[in-house]
Amino acid sequence: MGLYPRKLSLQLMIPLIVILMVVGVAAGFVHMKTQERQLLDVMITGADQLSGSIASATWHAMLTDQRQSAYDIMQTIATKQGINRIRIFNKEGRIMFSTAKGDTGSVDKDAEACSMCHASGQPLVRLDVPSRARVFGSDHASRTLGIVTPVYNEPACSDAMCHAHPAAQNVLGVIDVTLDLSTVDAEIAQIKQKVMMISSLLIISTAIFIPLFTRKYVQAPIRKLIEGMRAVSVMHLDKPVQINSSEELGELASNFDAMRVQLNEAIKQLNEFTQGLETKVEERTEQLKVAHQKLLRSDRLASLGQLSASVAHEINNPLSGVLNLAMLMQRMVKEDGIPPGRIEEFKKYLGQVVNETSRVGRIVQDLLAFSRRSKPHRHSDTNFNAVVATTVNLIGHKLKLMGVKLELDLDEHAPLITCDSSQMQQVLINLIMNGAEAAQGKADGSLRVSTSPSAAGDALILEIGDNGDGIPAEVIPKLYTPFFTTKGEGKGVGLGLAVVYGIVQAHNGDIEVRSTVGEGTMFRVTLPIHPEQEPASSVNPAADRSS
Repeated sequence: MGLYPRKLSLQLMIPLIVILMVVGVAAGFVHMKTQERQLLDVMITGADQLSGSIASATWHAMLTDQRQSAYDIMQTIATKQGINRIRIFNKEGRIMFSTAKGDTGSVDKDAEACSMCHASGQPLVRLDVPSRARVFGSDHASRTLGIVTPVYNEPACSDAMCHAHPAAQNVLGVIDVTLDLSTVDAEIAQIKQKVMMISSLLIISTAIFIPLFTRKYVQAPIRKLIEGMRAVSVMHLDKPVQINSSEELGELASNFDAMRVQLNEAIKQLNEFTQGLETKVEERTEQLKVAHQKLLRSDRLASLGQLSASVAHEINNPLSGVLNLAMLMQRMVKEDGIPPGRIEEFKKYLGQVVNETSRVGRIVQDLLAFSRRSKPHRHSDTNFNAVVATTVNLIGHKLKLMGVKLELDLDEHAPLITCDSSQMQQVLINLIMNGAEAAQGKADGSLRVSTSPSAAGDALILEIGDNGDGIPAEVIPKLYTPFFTTKGEGKGVGLGLAVVYGIVQAHNGDIEVRSTVGEGTMFRVTLPIHPEQEPASSVNPAADRSS
């Protein structure tokens, strides 16, 4: 189908040319075979007449038992042009005479001269002329025509004194005459050449005239119609389409031209309507600009209020950790200063205070720039297990107060990754606190945090799961949408998971969620060891990251 032409003119020409070629070749072949059959029929008729003449010419010699005289007559006839051989067979198939030297002996019933009568079990007595003739090849280039003529046992023969054949014997033998068909073959070859020439001329003339007529009466009118359609497609509606080649194409062109006129009128009306509409649109546009400016101011104020509320939400966790550390350090300080044995512990807590207060500043900066987050401050070869442990130390006390049991399963073979430790802490705090809030209130409320290498060994897997109430399926697609929350009023502004999503995306990672209502929720974060690039975080993360 792919090789068949798509042009209509070719689709018409090719079948017509092929059909005419097939018809021409078939007609030539039939004509050639008919001529050959007619020539062979003429030759067979002549051969039958010759064979009958030989039988008649030798009849008297045979009747008087003058065999040599009969043989001489046949030998003389055999010298004539076109006669190859004359033979006489008796009833048993023995060659009684042959004009060809050395042609003696007997032939079986399957020989070409005998098979016509002896093809069946009972030999045939009477055969028509075509059944007694045969055409076979020879050692020469031409073919040979053979015909057998039975020699019947006539009353004059059976009653003669010299014959020993009873009257019940119908056939005494046969006369086999073979003729050279070289003249006929030459004439047939000439007929073939003429037929091939005529067929070739017919095919060539057909191949020339069909494309000419098709181009004039089909291709040219259709091309005019196509040009008219193209003009209409580019809105040149002032060019009429006129075709007079045939009734069908003329009617098609007339209908298309009527459509062109109607389309032109419709466009004129549409232009008039458009001009009036543009005037109204300009008036409404000015009004919309004023309303839009008011809406922008109102939206800006609402966004500033939501961001301000989120700042307090996001810095609450690190400030709580700082407060806990400060209280611990306050208890460690005595009237005479810090006990010598706890100076290192005090420095450790003081360092954590410094880190957390620095992170508070970073959190505020990240939240204010949430819609245009900058690239994270990454450090290579970060021990993520240490980041998890540090984060748990900050919020472990609060988890105990919430009555949630925390289980850590940190794989010691977890790979070192390139990441921003501060932002990873923010991810951990948000996910752990969300899980703790979901499990809070249950008698066996628990939270599990685990790390492991990926199956391919090119990433780190972080899983945080809880046994809380779970998340409904219709809510999961909205989890990472900014300002979307399922918590009660005053408990959240819907930025926690949105921030988590943005940080994970900035690290070229992936986050998934699996949740079953009544059983719990599992967040799975995949972080590559060496991110290939550092894309900026998105303002509106795609909800399809959840599953």
